[in-house]
Amino acid sequence: MIIKVNGKEQEIGKNEISVYELLMENNVGRPDMVSIQLNGKFVDKDELQTTLVKDKDEVDYLYFMGGG
Repeated sequence: MIIKVNGKEQEIGKNEISVYELLMENNVGRPDMVSIQLNGKFVDKDELQTTLVKDKDEVDYLYFMGGG
């Protein structure tokens, strides 16, 4: 399947993958500090392992930085 991750096409060798598996496959460090949008909707942290990404879906990793 082909999906978009942060605007770039990515090929996955499966028909579907959980958001959590995608994070691990993309070596996302500190996944607890990342907010995920799937097709424009935020995914709750407690649903990362059960929410599936499918062909042509769009996933965005959003990192929020604190500062002052």
